[in-house]
Order: sequence, then C-alpha cells, then structure tokens
Amino acid sequence: MMADLTLLRRIDAYLDAAPRTGARTEQIGPCTLFLNEGHGWRYYARPTPGATGVTADAIDAVRARQRELAQPEAFEWIGELASDVGPAAEGTGMHVVEHPLMVLSHDIGSVPAPEGVEVSIVDADADLAALSAVADVGFATPGTASGEPGAAEASAAAARQSPETIAFQRGRMLAGLTVAAAARVAGVVASVGWHQPLEGASEIVGVATLPAFRRRGLGAAVTATLVADALERGIELVFLSADDERVARVYAKVGFERVGTACAASVPAVA
Repeated sequence: MMADLTLLRRIDAYLDAAPRTGARTEQIGPCTLFLNEGHGWRYYARPTPGATGVTADAIDAVRARQRELAQPEAFEWIGELASDVGPAAEGTGMHVVEHPLMVLSHDIGSVPAPEGVEVSIVDADADLAALSAVADVGFATPGTASGEPGAAEASAAAARQSPETIAFQRGRMLAGLTVAAAARVAGVVASVGWHQPLEGASEIVGVATLPAFRRRGLGAAVTATLVADALERGIELVFLSADDERVARVYAKVGFERVGTACAASVPAVA
C-alpha cells in the first residue's frame, strides 16, 4: 500500500484540531499534550503536526507532565507520518499498538437494519449514560465475537457513569461537535457510535456492540447511519480507526478502505 501523504496530513491536522474543541493544550518539545481536567474525556499527547525529533527523552518529558497532572500516560499518532514515535515510546517502556486507519472511499448507501432492530441518530436529551455504558461494556470485550455481557451489564455500567462526563458529552452534542447513533433491540440500546464533525472532516469513534448482540450487523448499521449523517452535513472526509483487521473488514462493507496506520502507546498494566 502506497501511503497518500497529503491525505494523511489532512487527517493529522484534524486529529490535532479536534481535541482542542474540548481540551486545553501544553507544548512539550515536539509534542502537544491535550488536557481536560475535572470532567469529560481524558486525553493524550500527539506529535505536533510537522514536528520531528520525537525521542525517548521527549516521550519521558511528556509522561512526567502527564503524571504530574494525574492524566493518562498515553500517546497517539499516524505511523506513516511519525515513524520515530513508536520506537521512542517503546524505549521508555510503553506498549505500542497499531490499528488500521480507514477512509470512506465510496458511500454504499443505507445499510438495512436487521429485523427487529431500530437504528437512529440520538438527540442530546436522550439517556446518554446508557450509550456510554454500551461502549464501556463493548470495549471491555474487544473483537467481533459474541459473548455473554449484555443488557444487564450495560445497565450496571450506566449507573456508574460520571454525571460530569455525561454533561460534557451533552454539551458537545448541543454544540454540533459530536453526533451519536444507537441501535436498539426491543428498546434496549445494543450498539452505539459517534462522529465528530469539524471543518469538513469527521472521525467516527466509539462504535461498540454489546457482546450478547454481536454477529447481527448492528455495528455496520450504526456506522452506516453515522456516515449518512456526516454526508448530509456536507462532510468531505470521513475516517476511522479499526481495532484490528477483523473489525476493518466490517467497515470495508460500509465503504471504508485502509489508508494508513493509527498508532497508540500506553503504560502496561501492572499485574
């Protein structure tokens, strides 16, 4: 695969701009640290677009600041644009993972919802805790295989959602910075996803399905609904990061193709 560097730089610019709508920043050497203290999502650091020389020392400096602010020690970047970050992060003891970075190459139109499933864009006044809970349970069991966690586990996770985070999400939805979609089975939220429009581009994030409802096409239907909404808003560039190649094949059915590698580094969990 020959990388389209112009396209990847466009995505990189979005990934630098989008967190700024909900976070403050600190410049630490060649990296930008995004911070949202007290509410909302916890962010990460990224190589500043166009910056070079991300060394292990630079990574250590950012991690020290993240620890000082009680933030996650986490980095994200596009592999083809910042090939030095992975080795530098690993040199400091971080764990690096790679994900297929995919762009909508053609709109295949609406994806019919499975029988008995309702898929729609969600209003800001909906039960956002229920949506976040599905994401929490879904991502706790990654992949596409079906499993036992379902409505009961999601209900318990909903009760644990932070009111401050839910308020932050609702504010973003009201401001048009985040759009949510959900698939419901017999009234139960079983699959969710979001996209974040900004200056002609949007990233689809957080697509997750409760394991008990997998292998039914819910994730594809949610993704297609988000794509349709983005295109209706005049978005020209729609992209996402798939968890792995199996998940990437699901997105390919909705019109996405791989264009690069989305990388992330984190601190390994202590056993």
